[in-house]
Amino acid sequence: MSDVNGLLRAARERTPSRRAPGEHMSRAELAEAVCAWLWDTTEIKYELDGHYIAKLERGAVRWPGAAYRSGLRHVLNVAGDNELGFAPPGNGSALDLDLNACSTIGLEDELVEAGDQSIALLTLAEESNVGGLTVEQLHADIRRIAQNYLKVPTKPLFLRSRAIRDRAFRLLTGRQPPGQTRDLYAAAGWALTLLAWMSVDLGRADVAESHTRTAWACAEASGDNELRAWVRATQHTTAFWQDDFAGAVRFAEDGLQYAVGSSGLFLASAAAVDLARSGRVDAARDALNAAKRAVTRPGGLELGGPFLCTPERAEGLWSDAHLALGEAQYTLDHADRGVALFEAAPHAERNYGSERMVRLQQVKAHLELGELDGAAETLAAVLATPTEYRVRPLIHRISEVAAITRTERYTTESKARAMHEGIREFVRRPATARGRID
Repeated sequence: MSDVNGLLRAARERTPSRRAPGEHMSRAELAEAVCAWLWDTTEIKYELDGHYIAKLERGAVRWPGAAYRSGLRHVLNVAGDNELGFAPPGNGSALDLDLNACSTIGLEDELVEAGDQSIALLTLAEESNVGGLTVEQLHADIRRIAQNYLKVPTKPLFLRSRAIRDRAFRLLTGRQPPGQTRDLYAAAGWALTLLAWMSVDLGRADVAESHTRTAWACAEASGDNELRAWVRATQHTTAFWQDDFAGAVRFAEDGLQYAVGSSGLFLASAAAVDLARSGRVDAARDALNAAKRAVTRPGGLELGGPFLCTPERAEGLWSDAHLALGEAQYTLDHADRGVALFEAAPHAERNYGSERMVRLQQVKAHLELGELDGAAETLAAVLATPTEYRVRPLIHRISEVAAITRTERYTTESKARAMHEGIREFVRRPATARGRID
C-alpha cells in the first residue's frame, strides 16, 4: 500500500480558498486553479480534477507529470517538488536492484509531457465530430512503428507516434465525410495506444494511463472494435505492471467482447496470468484452458509488434500462468515451444521484446527445477540484450530471476552467484546510457 502524501495535503490545507473566505482550498478548487494557470501559461487545456488530487494525496501517484507538478508548485507557493512529497520512482528493491533503471534513452521529459498532452486532448476526443483529409498515410506510419518497435531505437518511434497523434487531432478540427472522421479517430487512437505501450516499457505505467483514457475515447468515436480490444489489452498491461492484477483481469475480460483478431488470444491468455497471480487458482485454470482452446478469428490486416499475438507469444503467456500456479515443468514446456517458434520466425515478424520475456520464463523454470546449467545458458542470451532495449518489464522480470538465485537452495552455488552478479551488471548499465538517442 502506498504511503499517504501528508506534505501535499498540508500544503493544500494551508492555502486559503479563493471562493470561501476563512476556508482552505478543496481538492476540486486546487485542480481548477492548476488548470487555469496551465491554460494561462501554455494555452493547453488540461483535465486535472479533484479525484486526481485525491489520488496524489493518497500516495497512489508519487510523481505526476511535469506540467501538473509545475502548476501545483505555483498554486501552493512552494519552490520544489520535495516540499509537496513528490519524488521520482524509487531507487531500489529488496535485491538492491534499481527496477527503474530501464533505458529511457533521453526520453524522460518527453515521456511525461506526452502523457499530459494526451489528457489535454481528451475533451476533443469525446466531443469533436468534425475532421478532414485522408488518413491512409497515418495508418501506414502507425503500422511501420508497431512493426519496428524494439528493433530500432525507441526515441524516434516515440516522437513519430506523438506526431501522428497530434496531426490526427489537428485534422479532426477541419471538415471531412463521417467515414474519414472515424478513420482519423482510429489513427489517433492507435498512436495513443503506441505511446501508452512505450510508456509502460519505459517505466511510467502511470503516464500510460493518461494515453489510454484518450485512446479509449478515440476507439469509441471510431467504432473500431480491434482498437477497442488493444486499448483494453494495453490497459491490462498498465495495471499488470503496477501489480493491480484484479484491475488487469477486468480490462482483459472486458476487452474480449471486442476482440476480432489475435487480440482475443492475447486477452484470454493475459486473463489467465492475472487470475493466477491474484491467487484465484480455479478461475486461472479455467481461463488458461479456455485460452489454449481459443481460435483466432481473422481481424483484417493486423498492425504487428505489440499489437499482434502470435502462437509463440501466447506460449509465453501460458508459461507465465503455469509458473504462477507452481507448475514449473509446464512452464518450461510452453516456454521452450515459444522460444523455438520465435527463433524460426522471419526477422520482420519476430517480436524480440516478447521473446526475451519468454526466455526469462525458461530461466525461472530451470531454476525451479534445480537445473542450474540450463538456467545459466538461457540467461546468457538475455544478458546480451543491447542497452537501448532493456525496458522496464524486462528489468522487473530479470530481477525475479535474481531473487531465485539468492534463495537458500542456491546460496552455496557458484553458478547461481555468477548469474546474480551478471544480472546486477545488466540492471546497472541502462542508467549509464541515459541521454543517448542513437
